[in-house]
Amino acid sequence: MDCTAIDAALQRRIDNDELAGVAWAVAVGGRVLARRSLGMADREAGVPMRPDHLFRAFSNTKLVTACAALALMAQGRFGADDPVARWLPELGGLRVLRPGAASLDEADPSPGPVLVRHLLTHTAGFTYGFLDPDTLLARAYREAGMADPRLTLAEQVQRLGTLPLRDVPGRGWHYGVSTDVLGRLLEVVCGQPLDAVLRALVLDPLAMHDTGFTVPPGQGARLPALYIGDLQDPSRPGLRRADHLPWPGAYLQPVARLNPGGGMVTSLDDWMRLLMALAGGGAPVLPPGAMEGVWRNQLPPGLWIGFPGEPRMDGRGHSFVGSVTVEPAAGDAGDRPGDLQWGGMAGTHWWIDPAQGLACALMTQRHMGYGLPFWTEFRGLLRQALAG
Repeated sequence: MDCTAIDAALQRRIDNDELAGVAWAVAVGGRVLARRSLGMADREAGVPMRPDHLFRAFSNTKLVTACAALALMAQGRFGADDPVARWLPELGGLRVLRPGAASLDEADPSPGPVLVRHLLTHTAGFTYGFLDPDTLLARAYREAGMADPRLTLAEQVQRLGTLPLRDVPGRGWHYGVSTDVLGRLLEVVCGQPLDAVLRALVLDPLAMHDTGFTVPPGQGARLPALYIGDLQDPSRPGLRRADHLPWPGAYLQPVARLNPGGGMVTSLDDWMRLLMALAGGGAPVLPPGAMEGVWRNQLPPGLWIGFPGEPRMDGRGHSFVGSVTVEPAAGDAGDRPGDLQWGGMAGTHWWIDPAQGLACALMTQRHMGYGLPFWTEFRGLLRQALAG
């Protein structure tokens, strides 16, 4: 496989001060075709990027949590259409905020319960405060400390139960803390802390020994520097150091909150083990019968994913583990029907094409870099390289 054009495009992004460094890998049919690294892990210290660095996964963490949930569903521990309040009674009396509400009191009882499938597809009605920070509900989330690392999952869900939903469960796609609630559900069902659940169901079966909620003791040097650009115009070149995000010392020492939606670190090789397992049929994590939930769009007809302040992503649905391409996007040369993908806040992405048996991960550490065009460009060039 000729990686010249791919590496040249990524190097241009590095030279243009859009990215500091990148590590990426691709496998087809269970065979790794390329494993590359470019640029710097720490520009100030002169440390080159290596595939064995430990990357902040941010929202890629959701894939591990979702796979653990599907494994338990395959065991019959709970079902997709079970009400979440059966295990988390604090979410049994939820209300829905009225459109245009001026206070949290302007909310009505939810006409239906939050189901497990709603958590897996981000249709529960929960949200993330940082995506639309000026809204009434976002302010309420901040005041409740929804992102406070000192809160346990149990405490977080308890507080969440006192706040209204943004939407009726199942009606709209709203990216948010649904995976956090799912993580607490796994703890209650299994009677164990989340890290033990994820290790038993996903990490240990795949020998993902570099993946967890903290960097292993004595390995802090493997965590690359985090960089951030212009928040008003993220596509504008120019990076500055941002190791203090999401809080000083994050990932280097344990905190009370085991964040199932965005708190893990992982290595390129570890992440490829998970992606290759899914691309190859699920084993040893998931049985064949669970894979429909991985591949098939679970959103109702006409409902597509989309983020506050951004155009709706028409043609992109959501399975139980990530975004599914139902109708390819115009201008995205790498997009194919059935493609499964997701990304994290620091620009790290994963992608599976089940028709081709393709598994791909791209690791970088550009805070708020998830929507930058390097990913679309990379996928298009990778398609060309595989075809050539």
